[in-house]
Amino acid sequence: MQNFYYLVAIFGSPLEPLTYHSDEELEIGVEVKVSLRNKPHFGFIVKEVQKPTFQTQPLEKTSFYFDTKQQKLIEFIATYYVCSLGEAAKLLMPFSSKYQNSPIPQNIEKISLSTKQQEALDFLKQHPISLLFGDTGSGKTEIYMRYFEEIVQEGKQVVFLMPEIALTPQMQKRLEYYFKDEVVMWHSKLTPKQKKIAQEKIYNSQVKIVAGPRSALFLPLQNLGLIVVDEEHDDSYKSASRPRYHARDLAIYLAKLHNIPVILGSATPSLSSYVKFPYFRLRGGHTLTQRDFIYEKSLDELSPFILQTLQETVQKKEQSIVFLPTRANFKYLICKDCGASVECKYCSIAMSVHQKSNMLKCHYCNYTQPIIQQCQKCGSPSLISSRIGTAQALIELQENLKDAVIEQFDKDSISTNAKLKKLLKRFNAKEIDILVGTQMLSKGHDYENVTLAVVLGMDNILNINDYRSREKALSMLLQVAGRSGRKKDAKVIVQTLNEEFFEEYLDDYEKFLQDEKEYRVGLYPPYKKLCRVLFSHKNEQKAKQEMQQMQQSLQQFSEVEVVGAGACAIAKVANKFRFEILLRSNKTTEILKALYTTKTPLAEIDIDPVEFH
Repeated sequence: MQNFYYLVAIFGSPLEPLTYHSDEELEIGVEVKVSLRNKPHFGFIVKEVQKPTFQTQPLEKTSFYFDTKQQKLIEFIATYYVCSLGEAAKLLMPFSSKYQNSPIPQNIEKISLSTKQQEALDFLKQHPISLLFGDTGSGKTEIYMRYFEEIVQEGKQVVFLMPEIALTPQMQKRLEYYFKDEVVMWHSKLTPKQKKIAQEKIYNSQVKIVAGPRSALFLPLQNLGLIVVDEEHDDSYKSASRPRYHARDLAIYLAKLHNIPVILGSATPSLSSYVKFPYFRLRGGHTLTQRDFIYEKSLDELSPFILQTLQETVQKKEQSIVFLPTRANFKYLICKDCGASVECKYCSIAMSVHQKSNMLKCHYCNYTQPIIQQCQKCGSPSLISSRIGTAQALIELQENLKDAVIEQFDKDSISTNAKLKKLLKRFNAKEIDILVGTQMLSKGHDYENVTLAVVLGMDNILNINDYRSREKALSMLLQVAGRSGRKKDAKVIVQTLNEEFFEEYLDDYEKFLQDEKEYRVGLYPPYKKLCRVLFSHKNEQKAKQEMQQMQQSLQQFSEVEVVGAGACAIAKVANKFRFEILLRSNKTTEILKALYTTKTPLAEIDIDPVEFH
């Protein structure tokens, strides 16, 4: 019996492809079941090879496969983000040979657009990649929906990316209103039953619109016609674990493979997208309401003025949102006498106070311990907290505003999709007076009756060690402020010592982008490419040595600049010591050439990094 020999990439494995044999000829991209170290694994066929000199094991074909475009995407992810083919392939859902249906064109009732919205749509249709730069409330969603209608009528499918699961309930309602049960919401919080139903729809090609966060990009759609990346500026499109891909950038690559258009949308676009792509500027909201910005020069606290304004809003039977950049009760517990903070025993980071559970928690490794009563360093009982967080704000508001119904809105309190839907439903039914939350508050939710937005801790964002700190702070303020004043005039209280910076750009984000260009030229993206190489190990010396070894090897590459090398800002996480090298170059190809030549076993590569701690 003749055997055929194939290289197989094991899903999720960092290993190079391994050789297996089959007694039948198989196509490249087919999913197979194999044995590795006496355990069953799944992978896919990368290529056929000659019979090797060593003994091989058999493989077993499944009914799933990656088509040629998926194979190209896997190869691109592995090459660009410096990971194995198996790690890249694990992101994608393969096609199934059991189903071969094609979408059927649909007749759908048309959404009507204003003249300006129609102009925007016409502009977007003229470009393969375009940016819809539209103010909050200017009607970006209606433009997307109208474009979706046209794509669906052609018998094609749409991928609609949103930065977080938190956005999906309201968008699901709007999509299902127009596209009925041909919409699939795809995200990690689906129950097994919901996931199975969604997969059936996808494999049967019954789905016209797939919407969700970044994982929705990797589904096996037979006839993709358009990709939309909403809130394209959002950092949650970037994966924090290997492969450290950016979904916005992969959406652009995938659209090129399919020869279809891709639209990036935001009220506060990233400077990179603004510089790189043609854009249509959609100004103003549909409403004639006004927002008054009031600046308060105080540090992280709910001042008497803020409390009084919230009280007045409650008395008027209107709603408020309170934004903080920090979860939990306080970011740190600090000793008044010696200045020491309570650090995690496994990470070199101060632990956060969670008053509800009476625990200190590390937001890096999730280690928890009871709240201590005296300083671990000097024994003093004078422990104070700084940087107010959502849980603490909730306690203070409940103490001061006894008649108000106040709820917490962050990842600690909203752990499931059902909880999210329930909370938003209650808020929009005016059963809640004040929502206190973190970035989730800013993410595209429509709060119809909010007339007061309180924005705390802006200076903490402005002062982080990140070349995009100004962009992040201004974008966050505008996104949060944009949730207020939808139906009535609103007030926005901004707690900051940097009024001049925010005041200059509040009404003109484009002016900020123009000014920021000057600051970035020759130093930072989009004019330069960055790469961060991380080394982490329980043995501090080993991590440091590997960093130094790679740093030494990189000197041979004149086109790649080593900006810095040394211990990370957070030097220890989960009992592992951390070191880093930051690289800069004019071209990613130069960085990749250097990385593939010099990388050591411990090196964790982060191309186009968004985190720097």
